[in-house]
Amino acid sequence: MAKSKMLKFVETERDMPAKRASTERRDDFLEIYGDYIGVKAQEQASRCSQCGVPFCQNHCPLENNIPDWLKLTAEGRTEEAYRISAATNNMPEICGRICPQDRLCEGSCVIEQSGHGTVTIGSVERYLTDTAWDEGWVEPITPRRELPLSIGIIGAGPAGLATAEQLRLQGWQVTVYDRHDRAGGLLIYGIPNFKLDKSIVERRTKRLEDGGITFKLNTDIGTDISFDKLREKHDAVMIATGVYKARDLSVPGGGAEGVSAALPFLMDSNRRNLGDDVKSETAEGKNVVVIGGGDTAMDCVRTAVRQGAKSVTCLYRRDHANMPGSRRETANAQEEGVTFEWLAAPKAIHDEGGQASSVRADRMRLGVKDASGRQSPEAIPDSDFDVKADLVIKALGFSPEDMNVLSPEISVSRWGTVKANPLTFETNLDGVFAAGDIVRGASLVVWAIREGRDAAAHIHKYLKAKMVEGASLAAE
Repeated sequence: MAKSKMLKFVETERDMPAKRASTERRDDFLEIYGDYIGVKAQEQASRCSQCGVPFCQNHCPLENNIPDWLKLTAEGRTEEAYRISAATNNMPEICGRICPQDRLCEGSCVIEQSGHGTVTIGSVERYLTDTAWDEGWVEPITPRRELPLSIGIIGAGPAGLATAEQLRLQGWQVTVYDRHDRAGGLLIYGIPNFKLDKSIVERRTKRLEDGGITFKLNTDIGTDISFDKLREKHDAVMIATGVYKARDLSVPGGGAEGVSAALPFLMDSNRRNLGDDVKSETAEGKNVVVIGGGDTAMDCVRTAVRQGAKSVTCLYRRDHANMPGSRRETANAQEEGVTFEWLAAPKAIHDEGGQASSVRADRMRLGVKDASGRQSPEAIPDSDFDVKADLVIKALGFSPEDMNVLSPEISVSRWGTVKANPLTFETNLDGVFAAGDIVRGASLVVWAIREGRDAAAHIHKYLKAKMVEGASLAAE
């Protein structure tokens, strides 16, 4: 019997792809992790224990068949492994780069729990699809037949793009509308290049365009085209606008010059890296304070470092253990010289002549648990301190924009998200569906892809029924 290539975790240690030195990567926006070579990918994939109940798969929002493609990778069957990976994910190489694997698949890996170190699932996932692009295994979108009905998708982010691809594969006529000048949503404008090189996103959107999907960019639905006109034009409509409205910082001095929301700061940086002429100031030479503890905050602090900030400090009101952002990203930020003030919350922003000069913060302690089960932070009396700040970036999360601008007929929740049937993704309007962050609130790219795929399946059923109904009426 041939010796199994799997279960090598007892003799092979966990080994991530090489990471560029922090002193080197601080000065550019290139991705910080290198690529696996084939032998190394096979070696690391062979560490998988092939669990009977694969917790890695159970904790992946897309339910990717992770043990299957790890086994095929270990056996050198790379193309087969890629095809299994791509069968459940429209953007495996993107998820391999930006998913918080430490909170999802890798965080649930059985051998990690046993002390051997998790299988490097994300890095293998990235390797498979990058190799597929290099080898020409990524096939064009070729519907078996063309179907006459059309759908208009509002938003070219991950949920919209996943929906578009799945429906186009069925043969429906798909048009994607987006207010920005490039497709990709936050994949192109929100996530920095050092995590996701934009060429990775652009080749995905080009494949969709080559497959017959029409993109109408620089088009703001509700302003450039009314929502009613869009419904007249298409047989179904999908709302996948994401959430872009920044949560505000309600402290004295919050309106001073030099106080910025996270997204405009990140978008301007990404535009510069894409070659656009952007007039806004950068963090160069400034004392930067970022307020927040999520992945967006980590993107901001690491971007500020690369722009040449004099100092970068992150204020977070809870401790490190309760930080919502990826542990991996926090560690990368610390390596790159970011100072973290844990258990610290801003109480005021001081200014000189209207320009921010420092942030006054309270030291915090964790008290009783709140409704979410997390300990509530509370200020310690007489513990305030100042942090120098020429630029203050608010990274406190995102909320939906006012849906009334799109259409006052759309039902929304008390949080402003679109109300949609959790099983079918249908809204209160016939033929109008919604998925992604605009329904679930600010979340992960992998969840947006999952919901886009699921919504596409129900939209496909809706369009088929509508086509049958139309044929019946024509025959009468």
